[in-house]
Amino acid sequence: MASTPPFAPFEWMIAWRYLRARRAEGGVSVMTWISLVGITLAVFALIATLAVRAGFRAEFVDTILGANAHVTVYSAGRVTETGQLQRGFTDYDAIATRVAEVPGVTRAAPLVKGQVMVTAGEGTTGAEVYGMRAADLEALPRVGRGANAEGDLARYPEGIAIGSGIARELGVGLGDRLRVIAPSGVKTAFGTSPRVNAYEVVYIFTAGRYDIDRTRIYMPFEEAQSYFNKEGMADEIEVMVADPERVDDLAPALLAAAGAEGMLWTWRDSSGAFLRALDVEDNIMFVILSILVLIASMNIISGLIMLVKNKGRDIGILRTMGLTEGAVLRVFFLCGASTGLVGTALGVVLGCLFAIYIDPIFSFVNYLAGGGVWDPSIRGIYALPAKLQLQDVLSAVGLSLFLSFVVTLFPARRAARMNPVEALRYE
Repeated sequence: MASTPPFAPFEWMIAWRYLRARRAEGGVSVMTWISLVGITLAVFALIATLAVRAGFRAEFVDTILGANAHVTVYSAGRVTETGQLQRGFTDYDAIATRVAEVPGVTRAAPLVKGQVMVTAGEGTTGAEVYGMRAADLEALPRVGRGANAEGDLARYPEGIAIGSGIARELGVGLGDRLRVIAPSGVKTAFGTSPRVNAYEVVYIFTAGRYDIDRTRIYMPFEEAQSYFNKEGMADEIEVMVADPERVDDLAPALLAAAGAEGMLWTWRDSSGAFLRALDVEDNIMFVILSILVLIASMNIISGLIMLVKNKGRDIGILRTMGLTEGAVLRVFFLCGASTGLVGTALGVVLGCLFAIYIDPIFSFVNYLAGGGVWDPSIRGIYALPAKLQLQDVLSAVGLSLFLSFVVTLFPARRAARMNPVEALRYE
């Protein structure tokens, strides 16, 4: 008898008849549906989790890079003639110019920083003031022009820019005046008295990070120098680079440009621990969800074992008619692999739709829960993000198909090795 090629049409036909058979005909359609739904939900959960993970990391990094320096050049300090330790730069413009000339640096700006209390009416809150020139403020992606903000940056030299969290906390808007109180104020014979100034709010920004919008105020550079008693000085140099992911490669050149007193603090130094924790969590979540896919694939074994048991008489007849062990194995392999393939495809569709339409889905869930599902004060960002990546989808598809195909081999091999004489003995 001439041998047939693997996965011949008749093998597909037999597999299809077994899959769609009713229970009265010896089929296991219920188990097939259970396996299909299980794999679909497992793949959907895996893709949705990977998309949210990628979106959260991308949003977190973007808010860091969009409103903070990629590299901060600060002074190690020097001892003055009076024996006091002085921090900061007096030749800040020259240092900023040298740093800006380093290949890969897009901007370098002097900065004055200080902690203050802010009051408006009966409201009081703490804040951090960033003294920055108008051109440098405009260049911040999450704060300056093009950002989610209200007001006119052209009026920035006449007032201050505040985060939307501060505005909401104190109930102020554009044109209102804030009282800014600094503990290190005017020095008198009786000690240092707090400095209290009132400034008009001319710009309100939303950087997308709760801790930034809730605590940050931008003040004109020269005004900040005067307010914090730092005339002729800058606390640090804020540096932006073209490729923040490779910021460590620029460290030697930046240190050389900063001079002997200069030291560096990169965005990875400030947020590296959190990003490493995210990476560890990502790996653990992938392993856990992979186990979930494996458990869903195990349903295929249960269904195929029942199918092999119910179709023992058919297997015996087919074997006596000349069907080889390989052909029987392929028939039952097709039964299980088809379930895994269709379940994986449905799971991919659901997972991609979830990632694409996550905003309306999350809004609906928030509505059903009565609000407060997502607390930005805990999670840092304002909404649940999702970023669909081809690599994540392919990983989920590859894992699901691999497990589905592997677990299918065991019951299919059992069917192929069934003795036709034993299968027909009691028929």
